[in-house]
Amino acid sequence: MNLHSIARYLPILDWGRRYDRSSFGGDIVAALIVTIMLIPQSLAYALLAGLPPEAGIYASIAPILLYAVFGTSRALAVGPVAVVSLMTAAAVGNIAASGTAGYAAAAVTLALMSGAILLALGLFRLGFVANFLSHPVIAGFITASGILIAASQLRHLLGIQGEGNTLIEIVSALWPHLGEINPVTLCLGLSAMVFLFWVRKGLKPLLWRIGLGPRMADLVAKTGPVLAIVATTLVTWGLDLGAQGVAIVGEVPQSLPPLTLPSLRPELVRELALPALLISIIGFVESISVAQTLAAKKRQRIDPDQELIGLGAANIGAALTGGFPVTGGFSRSVVNYDAGAETPAAGAFTAVGLALAAVFLTPLIHYLPKATLAATIIVAVLSLVDFSILRRAWAFSRADFAAVSVTILLTLVMGVEVGVTAGVVTSVLVHLYKTSRPHIAVVGRMPGSEHYRNVLRHDVETQPQVLSLRVDESLYFPNARFLEDQLMRHAAEKPGLRDVVLMFAAVNDIDLSALESLEAINTRLRDAGVRLHLSEVKGPVMDRLKRSHFLDEMTGEVFLSQHAAICALSARETAA
Repeated sequence: MNLHSIARYLPILDWGRRYDRSSFGGDIVAALIVTIMLIPQSLAYALLAGLPPEAGIYASIAPILLYAVFGTSRALAVGPVAVVSLMTAAAVGNIAASGTAGYAAAAVTLALMSGAILLALGLFRLGFVANFLSHPVIAGFITASGILIAASQLRHLLGIQGEGNTLIEIVSALWPHLGEINPVTLCLGLSAMVFLFWVRKGLKPLLWRIGLGPRMADLVAKTGPVLAIVATTLVTWGLDLGAQGVAIVGEVPQSLPPLTLPSLRPELVRELALPALLISIIGFVESISVAQTLAAKKRQRIDPDQELIGLGAANIGAALTGGFPVTGGFSRSVVNYDAGAETPAAGAFTAVGLALAAVFLTPLIHYLPKATLAATIIVAVLSLVDFSILRRAWAFSRADFAAVSVTILLTLVMGVEVGVTAGVVTSVLVHLYKTSRPHIAVVGRMPGSEHYRNVLRHDVETQPQVLSLRVDESLYFPNARFLEDQLMRHAAEKPGLRDVVLMFAAVNDIDLSALESLEAINTRLRDAGVRLHLSEVKGPVMDRLKRSHFLDEMTGEVFLSQHAAICALSARETAA
């Protein structure tokens, strides 16, 4: 294996050779800002995943380092994200109770399995599987997940009990305890939430007015959650609010991530197989979208298959260091990009900063209220909720609207796994339905031209003895019989018909079922005294037809263009 082949799997060998002082400066500044942002995020998403807060920090160290070695994006920041954390809680919650050793063990096993799936997909170049998640399904799933995540954090915001994996379960669990709301916890949580909403909208203009530049003002505004955490922690410590029933983070181990060995018990692996696959695909789709968006701004290239390898290595790293499934996060990646990150080394420097925080700063978060972390999560995920996708889908495509609606409804009512699975199945069924009924148009010549258009949309010239049909879809087993039925229906409407021309300009492929339908069409037309012709057949389709006996048995000809076909048939009719 030569150096180029090795660099294909180790992008660090490519950008590392060109690393210079200028890149180092940009990466250090970006790492400092992202580290400050990641500390509260990591703690909050660990809480969302049902794990101890330190698990969030652990899941943000080794994964970032490994992605820096194997990933191709210069700005992607890998770590815990809201949707994947929710899916982790839903998957692991079915196996063990939150807070138990079994729960943590299942979480690292889930990370290992997700990493192995991503790694295998990357090595075998199977990144295309993510295409089975259409954009409407992703948008619907993220919207529903945002609602679920926000609802799941209400118990921390109110200081009451209430768990569940669906909206119905969460509401049913919270309702009986509404009389037990802790007013101090609620006051802290609401204050933090109001402040965080204000930070998103009002802090940046304020910083502009006092003379801070637009870029720096934007970066400072994005570190707003740190201010909320510092303020509420100091208030909780100074007033001893823990004694008044305010739930706090408590003692957090002051250490680097431990070495963990995931359990590979067959029954555990079997239970986590589907969640691991769904987390892998959802995480990859979210990550590659962010990476490609940021790379396009600097005309850089992202290799999807290598991204799978990078994310797979990151998840395996999380599994071996006490973490849980991770992926590339949108908000932290945008901050990383805006802060001036030049190479993946910015992520490595961020990992060093988080490691120092794990060793030296964890005692400072002992009095951090869980309500503040809940407020951080709620504010972050409400920006994901976008019901306008329903209106846009309804206006554009009823089939896409059905896919979005099914995904949102089932995610809210039956949970994230059922929701995303139903979304994928619905997308595939919608695709099969659409392709099983391809658009087939009767076409005629636009006067004074060589262009042929739909007779229902344009004023065109047609000939009574010729039927010209344009097929606007590749032909394969779901739609082969449909073509046969439509052609014979149109043929029956032209009693003087002598020739049928199938315009194949939009046909990119033909399978064996479609070939058999063409043979049946040729036979039925021949018995009726009608010739079958083809026009504008693409090279790959012609190559496939030549491998069969169809062209030898076809009663008509293959024409280079539709106009050539009509001219030849008209001349033949005139001569007759």
